[in-house]
Amino acid sequence: MSDADTPPAAPAEPGIRILAQFVRDLSFENPRAPDILRSGGAQPQIDMGVEMNARGREDGLFEVDLKLSARAARDDGPFFVVELVYGGLFAIDGVPPENLEPVLLVECPRFLFPFARRIIADVTADGSFPPFMLDPIDFGAVYMARKAEAEGMGAVVGTA
Repeated sequence: MSDADTPPAAPAEPGIRILAQFVRDLSFENPRAPDILRSGGAQPQIDMGVEMNARGREDGLFEVDLKLSARAARDDGPFFVVELVYGGLFAIDGVPPENLEPVLLVECPRFLFPFARRIIADVTADGSFPPFMLDPIDFGAVYMARKAEAEGMGAVVGTA
């Protein structure tokens, strides 16, 4: 069979591989312990924050960070504050350049989220609170909102 008879190579199937996962930064504050642990009263108000960031590396891999923050407080002050930056090292294959940003800032955080959620639940339980179980996050909606916001300011979304 000559080279002319050889069928062209099929494009690589898109693929995402997680090569490593890690806690990049974790902070838990329980500023009013132990007194807050005995107080009754109204349920605290929870404020949540979500950020996704990604950057390419010289070796062709990608680092993706998922930053989750939660602050529980009532009118009389904070209960707890937790911030977690959970990272992953990803190999991305067969994804066209125009689709790379949504893969990095939507799909990769979806892989990281269950592990980050467990860490936050564990650390709040270790702080003597009921485990704080984050609701599932629609990373696609977060990405689109940040992209619209960035386009309004003339910036690029979450990639470094």
